[in-house]
Amino acid sequence: MPSSSPADSARSRMPLAVYVLGLSVFALGTSEFMLSGLLQPVARDMGVSIPTAGLLISAFAIGMVVGAPVLAAATLRLPRRTTLMALLAAFGLGQIAGALAPSYGVLFASRVVSAFACAGFWAVGAAVAVSLVPVNARAKAMAVMVGGLSIANIAGVPAGALLGQHAGWRAAFWAVAGLSALGLVGVVALVPRTEVPTGDDRPRLRAELRIYRDRQVWLALVATALSGGAVFCLFSYLGPLLTDVAGLDEGWVPTVLALFGVGALLGTVLGGRIADAHLFGTMLGGITASTVVLSALALTAHSAVAAVTLALLLGFTAFFTAPALNARMFNLANAAPTLAGATNTSAFNIGNTVGPWLGGLVIDLGWGYPAVAWTGAALAGTGVVTTVAAMRLHRAAGASRVIATSATYSPADAEAAPDPSRTTP
Repeated sequence: MPSSSPADSARSRMPLAVYVLGLSVFALGTSEFMLSGLLQPVARDMGVSIPTAGLLISAFAIGMVVGAPVLAAATLRLPRRTTLMALLAAFGLGQIAGALAPSYGVLFASRVVSAFACAGFWAVGAAVAVSLVPVNARAKAMAVMVGGLSIANIAGVPAGALLGQHAGWRAAFWAVAGLSALGLVGVVALVPRTEVPTGDDRPRLRAELRIYRDRQVWLALVATALSGGAVFCLFSYLGPLLTDVAGLDEGWVPTVLALFGVGALLGTVLGGRIADAHLFGTMLGGITASTVVLSALALTAHSAVAAVTLALLLGFTAFFTAPALNARMFNLANAAPTLAGATNTSAFNIGNTVGPWLGGLVIDLGWGYPAVAWTGAALAGTGVVTTVAAMRLHRAAGASRVIATSATYSPADAEAAPDPSRTTP
C-alpha cells in the first residue's frame, strides 16, 4: 500500500482555527444546556414551577430558531471574523444580563437575546469551519464544532450545576460570561481575517434562498429537528427524573450530566470519523439507537443504575448523528453555506424548543417523567422514518439540483473527493 504524500497529510490536518471555533462553542453550549442542571434552584429562586423553569431552555432554543437565519442574512456581506467577534461579545453581555436578572421575565428575555447571538455564531462559524477544509472533511470539521457542545456537557454543564448548588445559579451565568471573553480572545488571535467578495462571486441572499426549493433539504431539516427534539425532550428534565423517579440525591445530578457529556464526546468523535464515508448509515443508525435508548429509559426509569447507564448511552447516540446531520445539510446546500448552517441550526433548535415543551406538557398532565422518555422515543422514531424517506429519495433522484448548480463546488473539489452525501450505508 503506498504511503500518504505530504500533500495528503496536509489536507487531512484540521486547521487550528476550526479548533478555536470548537472552543468558542464550548462557552455557547455550556449556557444553552446548563439550565438542565439548574432547574430546581432557578424555580425556587424565581417562585415558578419546574415546567415553567424548563421553558427557559425553550426560550434559548426559540432565540436560536429565529436568530440563526435572521443574523445569517443580515451579516451575509460582512467580514466573517468581525461578525464572529461581535456575536461573542453580545453573547457575553447576555450572560451578564441573566446573572443580574431580578425576575423570571427578565431572565427569559436575556435567554432569548443570548440565543440570538449564539445562533449567529453557530451559522457563521459553521460556514467558516467548512470553508477551511476539503469537501471530504466537512463532517470532521463539524465534529470539532459539535465536540465543543460535547465537552460543554462533560465539563461546563456539570460545573454549572455544582456552582448552582454551592454558589447560587447566578454564579453559573457569570462563569459563562468569562468563558465568552476567553473565546473572543481566541477568535481575535487565531481565526483568519477574511474579506467579503465584492465581484460576481459576492454573496447574494436571493441566490442562497434557492436551497429551500429542494425536497431533500426539507427532509434533512425535519430529520435534524426530530433528532434534537427527541433527545432534549428528555434531557431537559433529566435532573428531576433522576431525583424524583430514580431516587438519586440531587448531588448526583452533575455527575450524571457529566456522563451524558462523556457519551456525547465519544459519539461525536466516532460519528465524525465515519460520517464522511457512510453518511446515511450514521444518521439512520444513530437515530434508531436513540429511539431504543429512550424507550429503555421509559421502562427502567425507577432503577438508578439503569437511568445513569442509559443517560450515558443517550449522549452517545444523540451526538453520534450530529456531524452527519450537519454534513448532509452542507452537501445539499453547497451553494449557500451561510444559510445552510443557519437553517440547520434553526432546525436543531426547533427540536430543542418543541421537545422540552412537549416534555413539560406531559408532566403538567400528570403522566410522570417516564412518559417524557416515551415522548422522546416517539419523536426519534418519527426521525427514523424521515431519514429512510430521505435516503430513498436520494437514491432515486441522485444529487440535489442545488449541489449540481453550485458556483462554489468546483471540478477540483469533485476530483479531490466524492460527495459524501452520495454514499450508502
